[in-house]
Amino acid sequence: MNAIAQRKDAYDDAPLYTQLKTHYDAKYKIGWFLMDAAPRPCFTPTLLNEIASYFDDVRTEMTMTNNEKYDFIVLGSNVADTFNLGGDLDLFAAKILQGDRDALLKYATACIDVLYANMTHLNVEAVTVSIVKGDALGGGFEAALSSNLLIAERGVKMGLPEVLFNLFPGMGAFSLLSRKIGTAMAEKMIFSGKLYLAEELYEMGVVDILAEKGEAELALYKHIQIVNRSANSYKAMQKVKDICNTVNYQELFDITKVWVDAALNLKDKDLKMMGRLITRQNAKLLI
Repeated sequence: MNAIAQRKDAYDDAPLYTQLKTHYDAKYKIGWFLMDAAPRPCFTPTLLNEIASYFDDVRTEMTMTNNEKYDFIVLGSNVADTFNLGGDLDLFAAKILQGDRDALLKYATACIDVLYANMTHLNVEAVTVSIVKGDALGGGFEAALSSNLLIAERGVKMGLPEVLFNLFPGMGAFSLLSRKIGTAMAEKMIFSGKLYLAEELYEMGVVDILAEKGEAELALYKHIQIVNRSANSYKAMQKVKDICNTVNYQELFDITKVWVDAALNLKDKDLKMMGRLITRQNAKLLI
């Protein structure tokens, strides 16, 4: 039995993944991948590697099944009240102090690799979805934005706090937001450092479907029922959106290089603020 055949319709446990939970819903052709990073729910190198591995397996399965196995690929979280807290700030701080540009660029490239794959629905005929049931900050918000469909529950907070430690979100935020809400509003959001409620983001057009608390999954299944009634139209419109809202990989990579250079320019006071944010993130998880 090959590795793909071993992926049964149940949650995968270690040793397959340590920071990712996956599940396949055969009835609706949904692949679920739920983030469960440690020691805090951010984009650790391990989580990034496991997401990339999962994407590779999905592509292989789609090739083997003539693009039939998956209609939706759904990103979520296995951590209560938290979607993802963003970049690995501990790693950032250490590599900045060491002046290790190569390590920062390697990490940032791993981030945009999975983000670009998610944006382009893994280059297969499936729709990527983010289900946000808890806070999505920085890179966590960028990840949610990268899906073709963003479903968020009422009361959830999302935002880009990087400006608080004198940096900017360099893994896709401006590219994605500017295409959804315009360049002026995207820049305003980035410089504000504000956390927005899902309700606000829905009114702005950032969130596609606003769900009641505890009903994000139900909202997805209701959406699937609507899509299935007009499947040809929805598939065609997805191709139209791909054409009209193209973000090429080189754009993301060039912005990432700007982010690396900016990160290496941070001062001691900026790194101290970054450290305080790490402490707050840890405290949040202990509540």
